[in-house]
Amino acid sequence: MPDQALPATAAEQPTTAEPTPLSRAHRSRLMQIWRSAGWPCKDGLEIDLLAAGQIILQTSPEGHETLRLTDAGLQSLAFARQRGARALTAHDRLARRFGEHLLATGRIVWRELALRAALEAPAAPGPAPAQEQAGLPWSEAATSAVPAAPPAPPAWRLARPDLFSVRHACLAAHLQPLVHEIKFSRADLLSDLRQRTKRQAYEWLCEGCYYVFPAGVAKPNEIPEHLGIWVLHGGLEEGEFELLRAARHTRCELPFAVWMALAKATPMRTEIELAQTGLGDGSPEAEPAKAPWRRSASAQAA
Repeated sequence: MPDQALPATAAEQPTTAEPTPLSRAHRSRLMQIWRSAGWPCKDGLEIDLLAAGQIILQTSPEGHETLRLTDAGLQSLAFARQRGARALTAHDRLARRFGEHLLATGRIVWRELALRAALEAPAAPGPAPAQEQAGLPWSEAATSAVPAAPPAPPAWRLARPDLFSVRHACLAAHLQPLVHEIKFSRADLLSDLRQRTKRQAYEWLCEGCYYVFPAGVAKPNEIPEHLGIWVLHGGLEEGEFELLRAARHTRCELPFAVWMALAKATPMRTEIELAQTGLGDGSPEAEPAKAPWRRSASAQAA
């Protein structure tokens, strides 16, 4: 019988397929090992990664153990980055574009923050007078003094603005914190307008709240008058932003808890950071670069 060709072994076959899918926790640990010196934690995640061949355990001549990513581990991180880039939605792309616009106007911008905001709790009805509870007429019950109910404590809500920004200023009074909500579709915008407590939380955190959406999604008269409006004319990558209406600014001092959240978060960065220039000297060099946008006549009048 003629010799038959044996199938190629796993080591001989080309490895063009995507690596075995890992959980978010496993990918986060891979990134931590990649960025660090590789000191082992000796937990279950490392056991899974070692068994899957994503990392290897190395021992130095002094007996110190370190972890290193294998080629399969690097491929897993690379595929995860590619999937993340493909999964970027139109909403995320619009938020990134407008965040870059705010950076170009000299503001410090954060994305997807989680901030606690205080809302005024509705006043709870006080207890009925003893005469009323006993069935006496209201005229007699009204003559009895009723102690006022204590003020209700504020209700806290977790606010997650799409974009939160402050001016690059030296004085707290000049920071002008703003919230920009990104709405790519009309359904998302109308659903958000029905959430009154959400807007109240934003207003507690900033001096003005703006909606940003592509032109044609909604008309200005469909949005409450105290909210600002930005629209995008053109595509997501090359379009221009236009300010249709400025928000009504109300003085706001950021609480200490908000400052702590901002300190722990990472602001957006441009590819080429502008060199720091003099502040308040009035020279043309001190003015930040302007992003391409135009201002409507109604916004100029405001």
